[in-house]
Amino acid sequence: MFTKELYPKKMNRKKFQEISKLREKEAKALLRAQCAHGAYYLAGYSIECALKACIAKQTNKHDFPNKDLAGKVHIHNLETLMKLASLEQHLQRDMSTNSALSINWATVKDWKETSRYSNNISTQEAKDMISACIARKNGILNWIRKKW
Repeated sequence: MFTKELYPKKMNRKKFQEISKLREKEAKALLRAQCAHGAYYLAGYSIECALKACIAKQTNKHDFPNKDLAGKVHIHNLETLMKLASLEQHLQRDMSTNSALSINWATVKDWKETSRYSNNISTQEAKDMISACIARKNGILNWIRKKW
């Protein structure tokens, strides 16, 4: 049985930020424990939550939500979430002068939530995903978190 605290009906920017950091921590722990599948999956969710925090930042506290945007953001596609977070042009600009950021986005962007059903993700794929997410200087999570 889920409780309100374990399964909140309402999410906000702060909650997405917290979950992003938690999923990153869990992904690293799973990789250390040789659990590549879970590590890969949770690293992607960390990116998803970071992007959703950016989207939540666009909403003013007492504004009525934009119905079109609200319906579109309940997805797991990282490229679409990047667009909805209004970060796509910023990312393109930064990638044009930063090849490491571009390589990291190329690694991360194809993540799918359906990877939770995969049992063929290699340890190297998980390492590459986590590295692309958390690289100190050019990691996608660090890039997004500067904007959330």
